[in-house]
Amino acid sequence: MFNKETYIRRRKELQRLVGDGVIVLFGNNESPCNFPNNGYYPFRQDSSFLYYFGQQRDGLVGVIDIDNNTETLIGDDIDIEDIVWYGSVNSVSNMASEVGVSHSAPMKELTKICNDALRQKRKIHFLPPYRFDIKLQILDLLGIHPNQQKESASMNLIKAVVKMRSVKDAEEIKELEHAATIGYQMHTTAMRLIKPGRTEKYIAGQVNGIALSYGSSVSFPTIFSQHGEILHGAPSLNQLEAGKLVLCDAGAENMNNYCSDNTRTMPVTGKFTQRQLEIYSIVEACHDYALEISKPGVKYFDVHLAVCRLMTDRLKELGLMKGDTEEAVRAGAHAIFLPHGLGHMMGLDVHDMENLDQINVGFDEETRPNLNQFGTNSLRMGRRLEEGFVVTDEPGIYFIPDLIDDWKTSGYCKDFLNFDKLESYKDFGGIRLEDDILITHDGCRFIGKDLIPYHPNDVEAFMENN
Repeated sequence: MFNKETYIRRRKELQRLVGDGVIVLFGNNESPCNFPNNGYYPFRQDSSFLYYFGQQRDGLVGVIDIDNNTETLIGDDIDIEDIVWYGSVNSVSNMASEVGVSHSAPMKELTKICNDALRQKRKIHFLPPYRFDIKLQILDLLGIHPNQQKESASMNLIKAVVKMRSVKDAEEIKELEHAATIGYQMHTTAMRLIKPGRTEKYIAGQVNGIALSYGSSVSFPTIFSQHGEILHGAPSLNQLEAGKLVLCDAGAENMNNYCSDNTRTMPVTGKFTQRQLEIYSIVEACHDYALEISKPGVKYFDVHLAVCRLMTDRLKELGLMKGDTEEAVRAGAHAIFLPHGLGHMMGLDVHDMENLDQINVGFDEETRPNLNQFGTNSLRMGRRLEEGFVVTDEPGIYFIPDLIDDWKTSGYCKDFLNFDKLESYKDFGGIRLEDDILITHDGCRFIGKDLIPYHPNDVEAFMENN
């Protein structure tokens, strides 16, 4: 938790941006795992509640009455039975004081606050809920059916939160750097353990253990698979096989819930084959080109397309693509290899603020998503970059057998793809390289003091020597 002046400043700015009415920010409740008293561990607080109120306990709601310039932390104090099992915790009033909130009240007071605001026809601002218990609470408080709550959420509040959380301050960058140090340990642990005969699940378990040992948890379920062409491939009990590539996409969430997210692709034997190196070098070049051209004022959509053009040029050299590069990218032919976007926002969420809808987070009035074309419709981040943004740079090349067959059968983009040659790559898998980058005043830089090896010679040298 940051010092209370940070939270006071954030809430004051939030009031200014929203303008009037009552802001209600719901914290999370415990979420049952497989029966009511067995909650998922560790408890994960709502990120926007954390950003403005800082407290990790379940069952809390923050209320900001803009018109009357009052703030209240709502929640019930725990009873002696809970203390027996979980130990003493701060009272709600003490938690309020820690983050500079002058008032606290039990949960039943929230009903009165909402009823008074509704009776006075004042605007009640809330964010789109994503947990069903909060949806039911909103139904009870405001009479809005869960099916209508996303549309009824306050766009003024959404825009204000996105504006504030998008730009990371020095305290947040320090937290992200810390998360990156854990991520470095996770990925280099994987590199040390990779060898034929070990299972995907065993290595993924060791990677997850690093995150749990040094932080709060993983920032998302670890992807570790020899089937790198499956974008969210879960680790299996399959043994690693000589001659194959294995893709590790993993990140840490530190104790203050800031995240890291990196991907590396490695040869199981520690040495790339010539064919693997040919494809890997293209992904490496795309990754580095994004670093070169990302800076304030540049649309990340344009960075994505620039990377796609470079990828197309290089795949033409291998005979996998053909035709005019601009026409190929305009038609979306490259998406058979790169069916996702170049990156996403990073912060308190690994896909930062995704619950507020990517069209509000990664795009704006100037830059709109292209929802009608395969590949570009999955781009999470397209807006102009600003100093203080933290985004991922994650190009990849994947050979997805079913997608190759589908496009070949339909003749989709046949003028730009050599399907006969693609047939020989169906057993290749996929390669992705991903790092988290901070947009600086004149460019960008990596988040993290120690860079996880990704240049081919560095990967091979690390795996040989460790």
